[in-house]
Amino acid sequence: MKKDIEKTEVVEVFADGACRGNPGPGGYGAILKYGKKTKEISGCDPLTTNNRMEMMAVIKALEQLKRPCRVRIVTDSNYVVKGMTEWLPVWVRRNWINSQKKPVSNRDLWEKLLTLSRRHRIEWNWIKGHAGHPENERCDQLAKEAIVHCKK
Repeated sequence: MKKDIEKTEVVEVFADGACRGNPGPGGYGAILKYGKKTKEISGCDPLTTNNRMEMMAVIKALEQLKRPCRVRIVTDSNYVVKGMTEWLPVWVRRNWINSQKKPVSNRDLWEKLLTLSRRHRIEWNWIKGHAGHPENERCDQLAKEAIVHCKK
């Protein structure tokens, strides 16, 4: 299966989350690009946090993939990137206890993200938010629009 992944083109995923209040109503937006195809997705939660929406953007994007892929995820969320590349292995080893000896926040979403990521070869990339990156700006817009249309 991993050899098949190496032969495929890279799916680019751009993801962002937003929240009005923290907690409060939140939204996420993501753009998936594969070759010449582009797909935008968004959604919301009437009571959530910014970190949860950042994670949901990536989760919902990965759920769109029908088969194992090479994926380049681009997000302005250090929480997501560091969580997946640095913190998660330690949390799992410590039975989901963080460095402050407390249960890991958002464990439900971390577990879902971990499960989804296992079937793909993922490259995690952080970019500075609100710095003019076209896809990041569009994802931010999608997330904010989702909040406006969110129903309780």
